Amino acid sequence: MSKFVCTECQASYPLEEPRWRCDCGSALDIDFQPAFDPARIKQRKPNLWRYREAIPLGDNSVITSFDEGFTPLIEVMIDGKAVFIKQDQLFPTGSYKDRGASVLISKVKELGIKEVVEDSSGNAGAAIAAYCARAMISCHIYVPENTSPGKLAQIQLYGAELHKIPGTREHTAQAAVLAAEKFYYASHTWNPFFFHGTKTFAYEVSERLGWRSPDTVILPVGNGTLLLGACIGFKEMLQARIIDRMPRIIGVQAENCAPLYRAYRQNLAEVPPAETKATLAEGIAIARPIRGHQIIDAVRQTGGEFIAVSEDEIRKALVEICGQGYYIEPTSAATIAGIKKYLPLSVHNEVIVSAFTGHGLKATEKMLKLIP
Repeated sequence: MSKFVCTECQASYPLEEPRWRCDCGSALDIDFQPAFDPARIKQRKPNLWRYREAIPLGDNSVITSFDEGFTPLIEVMIDGKAVFIKQDQLFPTGSYKDRGASVLISKVKELGIKEVVEDSSGNAGAAIAAYCARAMISCHIYVPENTSPGKLAQIQLYGAELHKIPGTREHTAQAAVLAAEKFYYASHTWNPFFFHGTKTFAYEVSERLGWRSPDTVILPVGNGTLLLGACIGFKEMLQARIIDRMPRIIGVQAENCAPLYRAYRQNLAEVPPAETKATLAEGIAIARPIRGHQIIDAVRQTGGEFIAVSEDEIRKALVEICGQGYYIEPTSAATIAGIKKYLPLSVHNEVIVSAFTGHGLKATEKMLKLIP
């Protein structure tokens, strides 16, 4: 039977409870065993809900969707090597966060909740705001006051109540947790239903590769919503014998905010908070990732690693990839910079998969400053 399970004390709770963390204060996972026949999926609409049996939701009538998902997986030439890139910047709100928002807000609707709170550096807030608008659920979005104006406009035009918080990304999270004493916390970091949306990245990649696993998956990581989601998806398919092995998972961080990279390199049991400097990759500038040890464990278990990239490397990667016709936000370019660092270590015929996680129109002010 499906249930919440605490990541620390192993306490369990029914999925029907409107909770987002354990009574001990730790994050929750979902113990869930999906079962579906890949052959049946071919007949379904090309969106992430084609994997319906893999999503822990009871009532089909509450599904909140814009037909998102099944984004193109195309080969992009990076330093002379073809790398498969998932075009997740093409989602309805312009980022992969729609994967998690669709599943989480569907669950919120199933629970009968009418008002939620979320904190974000921009993309997750926009996604939650859009899907709340679709589901006719009121929402409060908390963001750092220096969030890109394009993302702020998007959040407000979806009808969300915007709260700009002075200070760091962590101050914003603290303000949202306080607000969560009154409203349900539709958090993309705490709430495990979000990860059961982002895991569809793995399902889509494997299906497009003929239900095979890639050799290596390289993803940006701040709070780990895509990286951990991908790990959940690949593990579920491995357990169901849909694929025969796990890919190596590699996380990319910006040098100016790289707590996971440093904890991994120093083999630390816990992830100490990072001293954050300004970075182009605002979407992964997380000094205190809530699920830090989970992220490191997931990477280690697949034989993966972490890569840190400089601001100059991010800038050069962004200009280079835009020059190929792909308009992505700087956080996505950090991943491309990470790929460029990894490629000299890759082997012949290695199947590498990554993602463009956000659209360049999200960060117009930053993009304008990069034009020579």
